[in-house]
Amino acid sequence: MYRALIVEDDKDLSLITEMNLNHAGYETDAAFTYAEARELLGEREYDLILLDMILPDKNGDELCADIREACSCPIIFMSCLDDSGTKIKALGSGGDDYMVKPFSAMELELRVRLRIQRSFSPMRDTALVFGALSIDVSNRQVSYGGRSAELSRVEFDVLCYLALHPGRTFSYEELYAGVWEAPIQAGLHNLQVNVAKVRQK
Repeated sequence: MYRALIVEDDKDLSLITEMNLNHAGYETDAAFTYAEARELLGEREYDLILLDMILPDKNGDELCADIREACSCPIIFMSCLDDSGTKIKALGSGGDDYMVKPFSAMELELRVRLRIQRSFSPMRDTALVFGALSIDVSNRQVSYGGRSAELSRVEFDVLCYLALHPGRTFSYEELYAGVWEAPIQAGLHNLQVNVAKVRQK
């Protein structure tokens, strides 16, 4: 089982992130400050770190640079700041990815899974592969047996969610809640149409 460290000073968001990752099968620890994170990093090893850009005692890019002196595990920044300067600073300090808040649980799970996969298989592309089916998450492209298929945003999200849980059967209600994180209400017919289009393509 992979272990992730969540460094986030918003305790509500930290708890939600922990719950989502625990549900996806990851073990997690949480730190709310730079100092707490350094203490945990000195006690155990992590397969991935989720790091807020703004912390009470130091900025996330400073912590990232410190981590990179001794650890090469994937670091994904989580921030409400969407400007290019902040992103460049975060990635320049050693970050592997940058997520802008708010983001969905599905997007978080996808990025965490792919970053961990790449850390253990450096030559592997950011793709979910099942035999002849390849789902390129970064470019939002799908191919089967070398033939590409054009999927809408909703169709792609549905396919990705199913690919993240191979072998499981979902009701339409469960699928809707997993992709949109909201009650299905009047969206059932729309979801059924999109699932039919995914099957056809």
